[in-house]
Amino acid sequence: MGKFALWILKMMGWNIQDSPEGVDKAVIVMGPHTSNWDFIVGKLAFMHYGVRGRYLIKSELFFPPLGWFLKGIGGIPVHRNKNNKFTDQAVKHFNENESMYMVFTPEGTRSYNPNWKKGFYYIALRAKVPIYIGYMDYPTKTGGFLELFTPTGDVIKDIAFIKKQLSQFRGKHPENGIRAVEDE
Repeated sequence: MGKFALWILKMMGWNIQDSPEGVDKAVIVMGPHTSNWDFIVGKLAFMHYGVRGRYLIKSELFFPPLGWFLKGIGGIPVHRNKNNKFTDQAVKHFNENESMYMVFTPEGTRSYNPNWKKGFYYIALRAKVPIYIGYMDYPTKTGGFLELFTPTGDVIKDIAFIKKQLSQFRGKHPENGIRAVEDE
């Protein structure tokens, strides 16, 4: 399946580099997220790498047959009410699996958002897993992984660092992309 996914990516003009290697468990932060195409390209890239990405998706969408499809592509249902202990649910998945890559787009939207959702960070911290910084760059049609980052506990400083790393890449709609903290 990996070779077929790579063939499709090449037909679409994408060059996927730098696979996630060296750890069995990580939070993956992908950016910039400006289009629904991001998921399709990313999913094909993960198939090429032979990695099963997992995605937290609101539980309301897990009804047949859509729910079967979502679970098949790595979806994990999450109850999003106020007292749901969302972070606990995600950490539990890390603790119950030998290998897990949980993927997040921290902007939380395809529009520009300087106020990132920080759940990915707290999940990595509590699960004691590193954060892989993954990117997609539409002008050059390249994607991959920049580096493995260990959260320090200083959420403001660490997120500023991740934003700076990802701000060098352009999404399908660049005006909605990630900006470094000093540029916001």
